[in-house]
Amino acid sequence: MKRKAAAPVFKPYIMAQPSLIPPSWDELIPANHIVRVVNRAIERINVEPLLRKYKGGGTSSYHPKMMLKVIVYAYTQRIYSSRQIAKAVRENVNFLWLSGGNQPDFRTINHFRGEKMKGAIEEVFTLVLELLLEEGYVKLENYFVDGTKVEANANRHQVVWAKSRAKQQERLREKVKELLKEIDAVTEAENEAYGDKDLEEMGGSGRGIDAEKLEKKIAELNQRLKEHPEDKKLAQAVKKMETNYLVRERRYEEQAHKLAGRNSYSKTDEDATFMRMKEDRGAAKPLPKPAYNIQTGTEGQFVVGFSLHQRVGDTTCLIPHLEGVQANLRAIARRKPHLLPHPGCLPQNISADAGYGSEENYAYFEDHHLGNYVKYNTFHREMQKHRKPELQRKVIFRSENLPYDAEKDEFICPANQRLTYRYTGHERTDNGYVAEQRHYEASGCETCPLKPECTQAEGNRHLRTSFRLRQFREQAKTNLLSEQGKALRIQRNVEVETFFGQVKHNMHFRRFSLRGLEKVKTEWGLVCIAHNMKKLAAS
Repeated sequence: MKRKAAAPVFKPYIMAQPSLIPPSWDELIPANHIVRVVNRAIERINVEPLLRKYKGGGTSSYHPKMMLKVIVYAYTQRIYSSRQIAKAVRENVNFLWLSGGNQPDFRTINHFRGEKMKGAIEEVFTLVLELLLEEGYVKLENYFVDGTKVEANANRHQVVWAKSRAKQQERLREKVKELLKEIDAVTEAENEAYGDKDLEEMGGSGRGIDAEKLEKKIAELNQRLKEHPEDKKLAQAVKKMETNYLVRERRYEEQAHKLAGRNSYSKTDEDATFMRMKEDRGAAKPLPKPAYNIQTGTEGQFVVGFSLHQRVGDTTCLIPHLEGVQANLRAIARRKPHLLPHPGCLPQNISADAGYGSEENYAYFEDHHLGNYVKYNTFHREMQKHRKPELQRKVIFRSENLPYDAEKDEFICPANQRLTYRYTGHERTDNGYVAEQRHYEASGCETCPLKPECTQAEGNRHLRTSFRLRQFREQAKTNLLSEQGKALRIQRNVEVETFFGQVKHNMHFRRFSLRGLEKVKTEWGLVCIAHNMKKLAAS
């Protein structure tokens, strides 16, 4: 007889079942969950920097400690939109537990992140760093620094280019000069006094034309127009200058002020500079995008310092970055001096790639007694051993490999010709550092059979060098080839680059949500704090 198949068995499912003892949210969260790590860490720090943002009296506000916990935990969960954070606070048990049942809306969250935390993120990040120092996760022994570019929340096509602006302004001023010549060529007295030059108030040669001087000239012409109201040509010229030329000149001057030495800026986020992104290198026509240059330093893959820059290159960003780190560490030293291993307040050794190997940075390391483990641009090339004779031959023509006769102050080329000293020049960096450059030149290169391999210059070979930079490079090379230097070079591969990979790939943070340098800095600070919390939870 065939047996009847057993009926499936299910667990009870009664949605409206009342409970005499309702479970608390705390019971639903695992003991080692990252939300508990965020809660414990922020409970231990002093949120006084945020409390100072609130005025007394008025309507009650959500507690800044609760808001900070919610936002930091949201960033660890790859939630960056204020609307999505507000949704999670309404629906996610972890957020409900962390907020204590409070449910701020997206406007409140966005206001807290963009306004209340603006200007306070450095202090909050420093308090988290202080916690890491207390727990022994960070020792300030080795500091690994690198830069990455993160796209701004801005339109990619609305851009102001510095070169284009300068050309347009120059064309406008030429038109102003031509119009003034037509107007002012009316009396023989002016011709005798000024000749072919403009009036003094226009800068003589015309180079000093600006909005202020143009306004004065328009006022003068208006006064002349009152005296000769029948002069229609003059009336048309004054109207053109007022409604067209002056408006454009003011706009160009305003754009120059916003550029502040940059090559470009975005019209929708004026603090963002157009930069080429690393992820676009494989594209057929990679176009620059509005972005920020982020400098970040790590130790043990914990973020120890960060800074945002509008410059495209990394070289001149290092010193401002280290000065910001030093300021944060000094704030910790004032509260708890025993946490700092040495009085200098900066990590003992600095490790970075060749993009930072400049004379200015090396001089800064020497002045602050920092371990110099920063590569320079020819370090890897010097380490290569070319097996092919033609490649090995090219090495001897490089300027760093030419023998130097210190007694005669001359370099010797492979053809045994002497490059003699000509003059000394000076170069000033964006940070104000002045580097001395000595210039040398050979003679008789036109008839030298080795010239095609030695130089592409039309005349003789020129050489420009800084002996101080050569000395710094030798010191860096010695440090990098030491046992500690080799260990730091290996460790650097898994330090800050790993952090960038975690942020861009695992956390999916590739574009800022906020606009403006200060707000973007706040957002990156939250990313760094969230990363440290994730790292702390995994430790």
